[in-house]
Amino acid sequence: METRSSERDYALVLAEGKAADELRPGPGAGKEQRPTWGRRLEFILAAVGCAVGLGNIWRFPYLCYSSGGGAFIIPYLTMVVVCGAPLLFMEFTIGQYTRLGPVHAFAKICPLFKGVGLATVVISFVFSTYYNSASQQFFDNNLLEKTKGIEESGGIRWELFGCLLTAWVIIYLCIFKGVKSTGKVVYFTAVFPYFILFALLINNVQLPGAVNGILFFVTPVWSKLFQIKVWVNAAAQVFNSIGIAFGSMVSMSSYNKFNNNILRDALIVAVINSFTSILAGFVIFSAIGYMAHIHNLPVDNIATDGPGLVFVVYPEVITTMPVFQLWAPLFFFMLLCLGLDSQFANVEVAITFLKDEFGTKILPFVKRDELLVLIVCVLCFLLGLPHITKGGIYVFQLMDHYTAVVSLMFLAFSEVVTVCWIFGVPRISYMAKRMLGKSPNIYFRICWLVLCPVLVLCILVSSIVHYSPVRYGNYAYPKWADGVGWVVSLVSIIWIPLGAMHEIYINKGSLYERFTAAISPTLDLDMDNFPRDEEEREN
Repeated sequence: METRSSERDYALVLAEGKAADELRPGPGAGKEQRPTWGRRLEFILAAVGCAVGLGNIWRFPYLCYSSGGGAFIIPYLTMVVVCGAPLLFMEFTIGQYTRLGPVHAFAKICPLFKGVGLATVVISFVFSTYYNSASQQFFDNNLLEKTKGIEESGGIRWELFGCLLTAWVIIYLCIFKGVKSTGKVVYFTAVFPYFILFALLINNVQLPGAVNGILFFVTPVWSKLFQIKVWVNAAAQVFNSIGIAFGSMVSMSSYNKFNNNILRDALIVAVINSFTSILAGFVIFSAIGYMAHIHNLPVDNIATDGPGLVFVVYPEVITTMPVFQLWAPLFFFMLLCLGLDSQFANVEVAITFLKDEFGTKILPFVKRDELLVLIVCVLCFLLGLPHITKGGIYVFQLMDHYTAVVSLMFLAFSEVVTVCWIFGVPRISYMAKRMLGKSPNIYFRICWLVLCPVLVLCILVSSIVHYSPVRYGNYAYPKWADGVGWVVSLVSIIWIPLGAMHEIYINKGSLYERFTAAISPTLDLDMDNFPRDEEEREN
């Protein structure tokens, strides 16, 4: 424990705006200096790239389309304000203060729920096996050749095999040097998509019928606000898009310097993510309005299910742009950039875990970090092969439903309870204060203590009560496929109860003593000075 004089020295350095992490490396720093982002802008761009992905381009507009247009925007923005931004700030705080990946960070915060960290790694790894941009080519009718159901794989589509392989080669080349290389790549991949989106919007609003589509987007169907499913979908979209409970934000922020302004960064990422979703909404609904006009159909009879929106509506309006032969490949290159940024973060979670947990054991065998990254990328590539068969679209939809909705909400609730109720808001506020020089304001503390846990619990219960099996269009999955889907969900969340049982088992004493020890954090926060600091702040 540091002396009071050293605490005053550290506070002075922090107040002067110097690199406090050079004086006090933080709880997660080990014998080796943990690499950091080259510039603060690189972290922001990487976090924005992780948050802004294909889901902003197709999932958000489709959920608006199927949930009453503007009626979906209301619960969506509510979730961003009440859950998205506060929980992102919380994850940034955990990662930056501990300088650890999610597994070790949560093990120190609350040993009883150390499985939460491992669950975030597993769900990110599962997500990375089917997220890569080649899978989106399913929805191009020239390549799909889909079978009648998940029972028929139909063999590998070799065009997609080449796309998937190329995507993973690009990912490896971008991340094999760690945050130093990723930080440089995101300058382009995080910014380029906005150039295409604004170009599409400028083109679309000039098309006949575009206004009708935009009016459908911004006009709420108020009755939809009373449907639980709309709120569940809004929460799932926020958690999916921002990256809450995937461990990626904890991992990326663990490479920050100790006094980085994470509150500013969290607000920037949340605002840009929401702005991108709404921007994509205007782009897609102006296009839908145009399609409804030329086909003489109502606006609500145009869009296709889910990701097909990208490969049906967008290409239709691209053909109306001048020199569309140039804009078409640029559009699909934009999708590649969006997918790459999010995939960087997903893969980085697994790599951070392996290096933090087994670094001293496996690096002597793999010799270099680059080889470890290669092994992870090859494994993800192999696990992605079922998605590029002719029946792969059904596998994709099954995985996405049970990972992005079912598992995620349970995992998010476990994370919120672990940090906000067991570890406690005073401790997480103190961590933020040590890094920022001041405690989070009362709004964030109320969100962490009451609003986030209660809201996520309500959504979790509602999603269970109103559960419906996965479907793809009019195709109903067989019972065994739903069983496989639940297994996919359990692959990630099973680590939470297993971790709790293991922690209680290895502790000593009576059951009460073991449980008490399991909920006691092992993270050194210098809590002896905590009440004094709070009194001084209030006085």
